[in-house]
Amino acid sequence: MPGAARLPDGSPRALLPVPGALPVLDVPAVRRWALLTRSVFAARRVEIDALNVFPVPDGDTGTNLFLTFDGAVERMLTHDPHGAGDLLAAFAKALLWTARGNSGVILSQLARGLAEACADAEVVDGPLLARGLVRAEERGRQAVTDPQEGTILSVATAMATAAVEAAGADGPPETRLYAVSLAALEAARVALDHTPEQLEVLARAGVVDAGGAGLVILLECLERICSGQRGRPSSDDPSGRRGRFRTEHVGPLTAGRPDDTVHDHAGDDSPAYEVMYLLADSDEEAVAALRGRLVELGDSVLVVGGDGEWNIHAHVDDAGAAVEAGIVAGRPHRVRITRLDRDVVPLGHGAESALRAHEASRHTGSAIVACAAGDGLAALFGEAGAAVVPSGPGRRASTGALIAAIRAQHATGAAGVVVLPNDGDTLLAAAAAARAVADDGIDAQVVHARTAVQGLAALAVFEPGAPPSANVLAMQSASSATRHGAVTVANRAALTSAGPCEPGDVLGVVDGDIVVVGSDEVEVGREVVRRLLASGGELVTVVLGSGARDGLGQALAAEATSQHRGVEVSQIDGGQPVYSVLVGVE
Repeated sequence: MPGAARLPDGSPRALLPVPGALPVLDVPAVRRWALLTRSVFAARRVEIDALNVFPVPDGDTGTNLFLTFDGAVERMLTHDPHGAGDLLAAFAKALLWTARGNSGVILSQLARGLAEACADAEVVDGPLLARGLVRAEERGRQAVTDPQEGTILSVATAMATAAVEAAGADGPPETRLYAVSLAALEAARVALDHTPEQLEVLARAGVVDAGGAGLVILLECLERICSGQRGRPSSDDPSGRRGRFRTEHVGPLTAGRPDDTVHDHAGDDSPAYEVMYLLADSDEEAVAALRGRLVELGDSVLVVGGDGEWNIHAHVDDAGAAVEAGIVAGRPHRVRITRLDRDVVPLGHGAESALRAHEASRHTGSAIVACAAGDGLAALFGEAGAAVVPSGPGRRASTGALIAAIRAQHATGAAGVVVLPNDGDTLLAAAAAARAVADDGIDAQVVHARTAVQGLAALAVFEPGAPPSANVLAMQSASSATRHGAVTVANRAALTSAGPCEPGDVLGVVDGDIVVVGSDEVEVGREVVRRLLASGGELVTVVLGSGARDGLGQALAAEATSQHRGVEVSQIDGGQPVYSVLVGVE
């Protein structure tokens, strides 16, 4: 009988022999794990989508995970691997290419860590699997310097801890693989159940974290494969736990919406500059010190990479100090500095030098790639010369689609490409695409436009003949200066910062937060406009969605012009789903 694995509370759990359990994961077993996971994601994606706590039908974590896995599996099936480690590596690369939404990109980082630990292995036994799960958790946390507990990262930490303990337990070696998979699964389930205690926004919605639920499904499929079960699942959950993702734990009302592990620190005291560069000729210790220094300088710090090269991202006030910290850690190159605010102090000397050296090596001229959720928006961006990538709720742009569009635009002869994600759930995919094409020598830079109206504001100042760095400076400034709102309809009951809502209620959103719950689309829209203009504005952009009622745009335009003299209103038939109207104020 296998040795005792331990549950997260420390108590031993005796494992009974499992007839047919695998002693190792070989190539066929890894393939079965991937196929099984894809099948279960397909069966349960609607359930995971429903865990997104915003009471608006744009939550698509489950759909993103399925589409990410589905595309990667198709690529994997054409790969002729030399062993299980080689197949895992190929699959991790495919996952990054097919990743959709923030959840898909984070999953690709977890897969990358597992593949790194299992590199060159013909088969994966229990101890190696445990090391792989530990490396996966490390990769997830390294990708985001300011992680929030109560997300997929909390579930991954519990998974890794339990796996290591199970791998070191007494028992025959041939039983360790299953012991590790079961311990990781049980610990992940417990951690997932505790996510509402860590994030109040989950508690008040009565759900667990959607990304963490996806990781639990992945581990459920792993445990099933390690137990020796080979069959593809039916529409039922493999563990018989369908519907387990809701919780009765309900906490106090607070505003906010989790966005996987990436957090927006926008505000009056937000840092002035976005600094990005590649770092070569460094090591893990130096990079760890660099990460700590960047955290001291600002926020939104991302450090992703390995094998001698890292991708660095931070929001700071002293851009020169951020570049100089990279010089201490190694050799920074492809330095990009973007001003995030109009009213800022001048760049530091080190940043100015880096910018001048960077600009001197490039030709002028920029191309643009833009994501669009509706036909009208796509036509508008296309008329401005952008390569348009369809992206919206349920069909977020993949990193592969963005990479292809960037490469196509670069092939036109532009010195660089500016990317407009126009959606908060596509930011990580856009950033991943920019990192990927950097390996081909393509300069791609992302404007952090979280909504279509911010993207339109950025588009208005785009100059095709200007260098990419100059365009990004102007476009990011225009995007950041645009307050945004929306009107939509709730698809589930929830507590919001404006009070409770029921399915069918009309919701008014301002800067990502629900501020109005009502029953009339026009009245809610008018209140959104009033709130957006409360602090002033010169230009109001109204983007009508596919479900907008007749007269909605005119009513909002009248509200803006009647209350604020001199305000100019622009109406656009955007055709986007979910949101009947989007409003931007510049």
